[in-house]
Amino acid sequence: MSELTEGKKLQEKLSHNWNNVWEKSDEKEIEKIFDFSENYKAFLDKGKTERESVAEIIRMAKENGYIDLNEAIEKNMEVKAGMKIYANNKNKAVAMFVIGEEDITKGMNIIGSHLDSPRIDLKQFPLYEDSDLAFLKTHYYGGIRKYQWVALPLALHGVLVKSNGEKINIVIGEEESDPVFYISDLLPHLAKDQNAKKLGEGITGEGLNILIGSIPYNEEDLSDKIKLNMLKILNEKYGITEEDFTTAEFEAVPAGKARDVGIDRSLISSYGHDDRVCAYTSLRAILEINNPSRTAVGLFVDKEEIGSMGNTGMHSKFFEYAVSEIIGLMEESYFELKTKRALGNSKVLSADVAAGFDPNYPSVLDKRNAAFLGKGIAIFKYTGVRGKGGCSDANSEYMSDIRKIFNNDNVIWQMGELGKVDQGGGGTIAYILANYGMEVLDCGVPVLSMHAPYELVSKADVYMTYKGYKAFYEA
Repeated sequence: MSELTEGKKLQEKLSHNWNNVWEKSDEKEIEKIFDFSENYKAFLDKGKTERESVAEIIRMAKENGYIDLNEAIEKNMEVKAGMKIYANNKNKAVAMFVIGEEDITKGMNIIGSHLDSPRIDLKQFPLYEDSDLAFLKTHYYGGIRKYQWVALPLALHGVLVKSNGEKINIVIGEEESDPVFYISDLLPHLAKDQNAKKLGEGITGEGLNILIGSIPYNEEDLSDKIKLNMLKILNEKYGITEEDFTTAEFEAVPAGKARDVGIDRSLISSYGHDDRVCAYTSLRAILEINNPSRTAVGLFVDKEEIGSMGNTGMHSKFFEYAVSEIIGLMEESYFELKTKRALGNSKVLSADVAAGFDPNYPSVLDKRNAAFLGKGIAIFKYTGVRGKGGCSDANSEYMSDIRKIFNNDNVIWQMGELGKVDQGGGGTIAYILANYGMEVLDCGVPVLSMHAPYELVSKADVYMTYKGYKAFYEA
């Protein structure tokens, strides 16, 4: 081997290139990557909605010794170091706490992700009949590209509260024996006018009507016989009436399970990687944390895809109130300033997915500053739109802290940004947490086809994200 020249030595010393996880991992670590991904796929299949995800998170938390905060309050339990507590927010968001050795007013290590994903919701009075077919009216949720949601099998997931107060969980379309649902598209032979429209206008929001059946009720002199037959089937199976739809929450999502992609099985295709991939990796990380020096928090919220509003979104006071209740159980005398100190001194990873560089669409990303699949967890100093609008923009000191944590724990990481300046943009829950004075950094898994019915991630990045989150909790 030829000796390195002075220039090459200097280049090796001063330059930096991001590592490929597969190249830097030995056989034992690669085995861990694949094992971890199997468990992640199972989580995706069990939790296709925010309600289902919360139920699975709480189930896993209880198995690992977590106590319901409401139970702790009712029993006036003494909260001390090592105790594990979860707070359930209306079955759509949840916070998990592992109480640390340090006084909580010195701050917490928080990883915050969201459980909602872009989808198609049913309207409150959805069922109608037209041209001998029965349909459901819908209202899409989040930033979907509408043309991607037609001509593919859909499943319905939801909860319905009947007039007598009974709550029914309904899932149709996930089992092999289930029927699926469908939104039709135009045949290319007749799509001249549609093809002349802009891509975002070819399918309209009001045109996303879900086909659910076509057999009429067998009786003469009835109007809407097909609609009636649909109601009859629903009533026989679930005991519901049309009025019950007014109190229901139904979400139409792509039918089917998470699948491996590639002959090497290195990638995962699934609905809901955004943001359940960061939710699951942070969940697994906090479940493995015991007796931390600083209180560790796993925060899983709702409504991020529509602005984090509402009583289960990050703009709600749920998390602040949960912290207040825990401090109230810790202290003989509670005062509000302690909660403010605990929040203000906290450090956060805003755990959300990143736009991965796609060589099929290279023009929208700056290749020198983009995140790549297979190169590990991606750190985003800022998100936002155009001139960083709407972002929290992490400072150099906190960026340095996270870099040191990851490097010390052999976490393979990379830097990224959402896209070229002025190309578009987006955000996460980071700025909301930063309002408390917390140090916040966006940090998550690079994704291809983000917000599509089926998104794509690398198993290597999923594992490195879990590894990075765990290192942050342990720091």
